[in-house]
Formats: sequence, structure tokens, C-alpha cells
Amino acid sequence: MAVSFHVRSNSFPSRPHPQAAHVDEQLTRLRSSEEASTSSSSSICKRLDNLQELHESLDKLIRLPATQQALAQEQNKKAIEQLLDGSLRILDLCNISKDALSHMKEGLMEIQSILRRKRGDISGEIKKYVSSRKSLNKSLQKVIKSLKIKQGQEYNEKSIAMFRESEAITMALFDSLFCFISGSKTCGKWSLVSNLMNKKKVTYEAQENQFTRVDYKFQSEKSLKMEDVHILESCIQDFKDGLESLSKSLIKYRVSILNILGH
Repeated sequence: MAVSFHVRSNSFPSRPHPQAAHVDEQLTRLRSSEEASTSSSSSICKRLDNLQELHESLDKLIRLPATQQALAQEQNKKAIEQLLDGSLRILDLCNISKDALSHMKEGLMEIQSILRRKRGDISGEIKKYVSSRKSLNKSLQKVIKSLKIKQGQEYNEKSIAMFRESEAITMALFDSLFCFISGSKTCGKWSLVSNLMNKKKVTYEAQENQFTRVDYKFQSEKSLKMEDVHILESCIQDFKDGLESLSKSLIKYRVSILNILGH
């Protein structure tokens, strides 16, 4: 998901506050990381950490008297309301992501328990897990479609442009996250799990990340190892931790936006 918001450098004083310059630097790094992303679990976790730090910086920026004065102007009211709505959509997506990952982790823990004890209905638990993945993917498709952000829009107020670009970059991260979870090169196709449910052959390329590797192994229970499940469980926990930190920063950021609207 490319980000194409344009920030007009002549809309702010020639010597902006250091905090604004810091946010601008963070946005530049995030744009670069998005373009150079290898779509690995570590790169997604790193971007989650960077986005959490970005929203902490945005919160500091929005608390500055000069920023509040600029944003509180009547002509910016609609834009501020849009920022508030955008932050709520992203918070909702954080919660949906955490709930989905928690559900997956619960299924994996059941499978781990059976593998550890070497008794129980392993086939039944695997079928439940794969069925849950299929249902999850259908739900996430709808969420992604509902959270598209209009791109290419310009804002005369540079601080608003910064906040809107931050929103777009954050949305791009979730696009990458769900593509990674599904094993799809293009979000919305969800081809891998669909193939699993249809018992079609999955190629070796399906093993390219932690999620798809376990999906692949689920087609051949004899090759399924405790290590594979443990690695995926660890990846899920890393994602959940990053999402939790991002959520906390977003909540603080939303409160600061609400304070501007309340003045």
C-alpha cells in the first residue's frame, strides 16, 4: 500500500519546532522502511515499534501550544475530526488483530499440548485450526476494504499533513501484516488457506514465513514438529506485543486530539 500524501514545506514557518522536524524524520524513515520492506516477521515487528514511537512523537507535537493554536482554527475543524475518526479506525484494527492472533494462539496451544502428550485427536485440532483460519481471512478481507484511506490529497497546514501521512503509513503496516499472516502476495486473495481447505497441492514457496510454514506442515501431520508450532506461537506473541504498545500510544494521541476539539 503506497503512501502518497504531499506535505507543502512552505505551509509552516521556515524554522519549525524541533519536535515537528523530529516527526518529519521519523516519517521519512518509515517511508523508506515500507519501500524496502522484506515482509519478514522481524521487519513487521520493527515497523510496529517505529509506529509506536511515531505516535508518541505525534502526541508531543500536538500538545505544543503553537500546534494547538494552528489546529484549533475553525477551518481545520473538519480535518481534526477526520484525524479523530482515523485514529479510532486504527485502534479498532489493532483490537481486531490482537483478538485474531489470540484465537490462533489458543488453537496452536491445543495442538502443542497434543504433540507434547503424544495422545489426543491431533487431526481434529488441525481441522479446527485450518477452519478457523479460513473464517478469519474472510473477516479480515472485509476489514481491509473498509479501512482504505483516500490518497493524493494535499493540506495547506503542514501539521495536518503530517498526521494524515502518519495515518496512511500506519494503515500500510496493517496491509502488510495481514498479507504476511495470510501468506498472500496480494491482500484480498487469501489463496493459501483457500487451497488448504480444498486439499490442493501447496508448493514449497508456501513455507516462506512462520504462518504459511505451519499451514504447509498441516497437510502432512507426520512432518509436523513441535518446533514449527513453537516458532509460529512466538511470532504471534511478538506481533501481539507490538500491537499492544501501538494501541497504548494511539489512545494517548486520541486524547490529545479530543482536547483540541473540546477547546
